[in-house]
Amino acid sequence: MITEFFNENATLVLFLHVISAIIWVGGMIAIRLAVHPAMQNIEEPKVKMARTLEILRNFFSIVTIAVALIIVTAVVMSIGMGFKGTDLSIIVHAKEAIWLIMTLNFGVMIYRRNRAERAFLSGAMQEAKEMLAPLAKFMIPVNIILGIVALYLGITLRGF
Repeated sequence: MITEFFNENATLVLFLHVISAIIWVGGMIAIRLAVHPAMQNIEEPKVKMARTLEILRNFFSIVTIAVALIIVTAVVMSIGMGFKGTDLSIIVHAKEAIWLIMTLNFGVMIYRRNRAERAFLSGAMQEAKEMLAPLAKFMIPVNIILGIVALYLGITLRGF
């Protein structure tokens, strides 16, 4: 059933998979390399924190949909393209592992962002800052690197 669905809708499935990856990885690149540095120019700490929380809430809402689409389309493609038991299955498993790590990291980012918002709303600015600091310094850069590797592996799979 999944193989038949994939065979009839391969272009759409692949498009949804790739556009979702572009939204997730490209969005993280834009946030980290363009939005984050620009936010540093806001001098008022409360305004800066409020805008940061708003940007992350909006971005995470969009990315949650992209992550769901990546997972669904990955399963459909993996089954539909018949990678199981082939030499290419190791690349498929590597991509699955990368996206899993990225998804878990993303879940922690959502958790930290939500805790930061609660702290901010209760007036605990320092706690809010501490909750968000790892996102820009570590978590988003890790997901960017992993996402680029996963995209490369995906292109490798399509080339075979």
